[in-house]
Amino acid sequence: MTLTIVLIALAVLVLFGIYAFNKLRRADIGAEEALGGIDVQLTRRADLIPNLVNTVKGYAQHERAVFDEVTKARAGVTEAAAGGDVKAKAEAEARLDQALVDLFAVAEAYPDLKASANFQELQAALADTENQLSFARQYYNDAVRKLNELVKTIPWMFFNGIAGVKERDFYDAPVGQEAPPNVQF
Repeated sequence: MTLTIVLIALAVLVLFGIYAFNKLRRADIGAEEALGGIDVQLTRRADLIPNLVNTVKGYAQHERAVFDEVTKARAGVTEAAAGGDVKAKAEAEARLDQALVDLFAVAEAYPDLKASANFQELQAALADTENQLSFARQYYNDAVRKLNELVKTIPWMFFNGIAGVKERDFYDAPVGQEAPPNVQF
């Protein structure tokens, strides 16, 4: 009788261990998937930038420093999107945001550019991407919150090492970059 109770208790512990392992791994995979969503939107936004720069260049060819900074910032976002470092992604995004603010400031000086259908379409696509990026950031932070709650609470915390799961960083916008750049005229 005692052996049966011990075997049942052991079986329950093993089953709970499997359940805990899978729960932690699913939460970690969910956070990784959500981070991938941010990468998709950052890449989408970076892909819009060359067309936007070329459109503005047609009207403001003497603004070379602004175009160079946008190009560098775009390259930084593309590089950061390929990596897994959340802080690097946020910093690259902040640099691109500032470069876009400067680019749109240049565009302000050219009424014909602002009236251009191509420029307006690019603005709309960029605004849509900014909205999707904001959603992707929130989705990632929700997934990280769920994961971090599991990682830090009993009984799940006892299975972190076995599951190979650890706490993740939230996607925080750098100071002064809490909102996307204003792309509306």
